[in-house]
Amino acid sequence: MMAADATQAVLFDLDGTLIDSAPDLGAAADQMRTDRGLASLPLERYRPMAGAGARGMLGVAFGITPDAPDFVPLRDEFFLNYEGRMLRNTLVFEGVAELVEALCARGLQWGVVTNKSMRFTGPLTRAIPLFGTARAIVGGDTTPYAKPHPEPLFEAARQLGVPPDRCIYVGDDQRDMEAGRAAGMRTVAAAYGYMGADADVTLWQADAAITSPMELLQLLKQP
Repeated sequence: MMAADATQAVLFDLDGTLIDSAPDLGAAADQMRTDRGLASLPLERYRPMAGAGARGMLGVAFGITPDAPDFVPLRDEFFLNYEGRMLRNTLVFEGVAELVEALCARGLQWGVVTNKSMRFTGPLTRAIPLFGTARAIVGGDTTPYAKPHPEPLFEAARQLGVPPDRCIYVGDDQRDMEAGRAAGMRTVAAAYGYMGADADVTLWQADAAITSPMELLQLLKQP
């Protein structure tokens, strides 16, 4: 992958890469079904689409797409539901805390680049102790662009004071790999995340793929 002395920082996507937020995202959408007298759906239906946020959750709950005329009011209702419960059942993935501790011990900086708006990203990262050592937090509305545009990754590199080509970006979506490549960063696909039914990591053109967070350390040569 990259020698430890060449890599200065590791940036991560948030949902499906660092935290398992599917239970709260799914519950926020499912509440909209039960509020309308519809049957509840199991979390397993929502989980694969959790990385797609409101679009994914409403697609599962109601079979609706963003071009539908009533999508916006449903999205706003979903946001309110999620805002009220987003820390209830969301957990850091197993191995992530140990990974972050190991990166910090190696003198590497780390941060978050997500398409989740700061309305949710800010409270989440402030409330979860893991993020106390993160030196960059970039949400979907921090810059005028969202992934797969590279600007959010450039912004994170600026916050860290690290050249983009000295960063690795880890994410569980194809757009993460596209954004990372466009920013000139090394890319690692988190194959343990919210992959979706049709996802094929081998088509993402990532520099590497991992099936658990701690595997990332194996991609970095020992200092």
